[in-house]
Parts: sequence; C-alpha cells; structure tokens
Amino acid sequence: MNKTAYHIARVALAINFLWVGILIFQSPEAWGGLIQPWALNLLPVPLKTAMLSTAVLDIVIGFFLLIDVLIWVAAALGAMHLIIVLATTGITTITVRDIGLLGATLALFVSTAPKIKDRK
Repeated sequence: MNKTAYHIARVALAINFLWVGILIFQSPEAWGGLIQPWALNLLPVPLKTAMLSTAVLDIVIGFFLLIDVLIWVAAALGAMHLIIVLATTGITTITVRDIGLLGATLALFVSTAPKIKDRK
C-alpha cells in the first residue's frame, strides 16, 4: 500500500470507528437491537454493558488508527471485531458496509503487520 493510500485508509477507518463508538455511547440499546436473538443469549453481561464495552473498543481502535500508533494491532482488532459484528447481526441492509470496512481493516493489517523472519 503506498503512503497516500495508507493514510487515507487509516484516517477514514479511524473516523468510522470513533464515530460509531460515540453513537453507541449515545444509544447503546438501539445498537444492541441489531444483534440476532441467538447471539443475545450468549452474552455473559447485560446488553447495555456489552454495547458500552463495544463502544470503548471502537473508540480505542479509532484512536490508535488516528494517531498512527500500533496500526497492525488496531487493524487486527478492528477486523476481528467486524467479523464478530457480521456473525452476530446477520444479513441486513448494512452488511455490505461492514464487509467493505472489514476489507479495509484487513488491507491495513496486511500492509503494516511485522514481517516474520525466515527461520532457516
């Protein structure tokens, strides 16, 4: 990924994660309404607590992406989070957006992850 594309992807994803985190803080129960009933039954904590924790995670991911620190970790967490979102919300009108965000976080992860040295 070239430097310009890297910064565009990083900042755009940061804004998305930060914004969604703030929106979840404003209305955690509404965002919790997107979760499929089978997934709600798996929650070890009340829905509001789970959603507030999700808001914190989104904001932390967005913050690290925005300040350009530990990008590969933030992108990996963002990708894992989006996979869970896709699995627990089902196919909806916003699924396509989440697939695009997942692709962007994976691309950012792949381009920034530490290289594994050849063990010969």
